[in-house]
Amino acid sequence: MENHTKAELKDSTMQVSSLNCIDLASDDLHRSVVSLKQACLDCGFFYVINHGIKEEFMEDVFEQSKKFFALPLEEKMKVLRNEKHRGYTPVLDEILDPENQVHGDHKEGYYIGIEVPKDDPDYDKPFYGPNPWPDSDVLPQWRETMEKYHQEALRVSKDIGRLLALALDLDANYFDTPEMLGKPIATMRLLHYQGVSDPSKGIYACGAHSDYGMMTLLATDGVMGLQICKDKNAKPQKWEYVPAIKGAYIVNLGDMLERWSNGFFKSTLHRVLGNGQERYSIPFFVEPNHECLVECLPTCKSENDVPKYPAIKCSTYLTQRYKETHAELSIYNQEI
Repeated sequence: MENHTKAELKDSTMQVSSLNCIDLASDDLHRSVVSLKQACLDCGFFYVINHGIKEEFMEDVFEQSKKFFALPLEEKMKVLRNEKHRGYTPVLDEILDPENQVHGDHKEGYYIGIEVPKDDPDYDKPFYGPNPWPDSDVLPQWRETMEKYHQEALRVSKDIGRLLALALDLDANYFDTPEMLGKPIATMRLLHYQGVSDPSKGIYACGAHSDYGMMTLLATDGVMGLQICKDKNAKPQKWEYVPAIKGAYIVNLGDMLERWSNGFFKSTLHRVLGNGQERYSIPFFVEPNHECLVECLPTCKSENDVPKYPAIKCSTYLTQRYKETHAELSIYNQEI
C-alpha cells in the first residue's frame, strides 16, 4: 500500500472493512470454498491472491493506462465510447447514483471487451464487436498489452467461478458451459479519478451502485478511495473503506449472482470518494453469455425459499442498466 493509504488507515475516524482472503494456489480446497461462501453471504466482497498474474505485468498495464489518460482530450475523443460500450468515457459521462449525485462521476474511463470481427455470427449482439483502439503510433504496444491482460483476467475469473460453483453446492464446472462463462461478456475498464469528493454536496468520484453482472475483479494502484456499504437498507448507511493489498484482486459479486443465488449471495453497494490524489483502477466485469437466462439456481430454492426474482436474459438486463447510467452519445456529437 502507498504511504498515503497507511496514513489514512491510522485515522481513527475512518471505518475500514475486514474481508476474507482467498488463495487460488491453496491445496485446501474445502477451506477456500468455506471462506469464499462466508464472504459471499456476508458482503459479497473478498480478496484473491496467488492468481498467477505477474506483478511486473500488472505494473506495465497500469503504466499504459496512465499514458492513455495523459493524452490531450481531443486525442482521447477519437476513440469515444460507441453504441456497443467500447472506448473512451469522458468525465461526468456516467451517473450511478442520481438520487444523491448532482453531476456524473468525476472519473474518465476506457471500455475494452471481447474482440469479435464483423464476419462473426455474434457480431450483431449488443456487447460483442470490435474495440476502438488508440493509434499505435501514439501508444505503441498499448493494444497488445490490454488484450493480454483481458485474457489473463478472464482466466482468473473462470478459476474463481469454479470456487463459486462449489460454494453454491453445484458441480465445479457449472459456470464453464457456453451459455455461462464458456462464451461470456467480459469487459475491462481502465479508470482515472481526480478531484475531491464531497458527499454533502453530491460530488462523488464514483456514485453508489452495485455491479450488474456475475462478478468484478478490481486491480488498483493502492490509493484509497473504494468504500462498501454492507447493509444498503440501514439508516443512516454505514460506509467502510476497502484497503488495497499489493498483488491481490478485490473481488465483488454482481446483481446476476445475487439473482442466481436467490438473494443468499450479496451484490453490495460500493462507491469511490476522491481525496485530491490521482487514482487509477482497472475493474474487470464478468457476465455470462448474451443468451443466458439468469434465474434461480436449483440449489438455492425450496418449498420455503421460492425464487425472489423473475428470470431475465443477460443481455436484456445489461442493456437496461447501461442505458440507465450512461449519457446519450448524441450529446457528444453536438459538442464536436
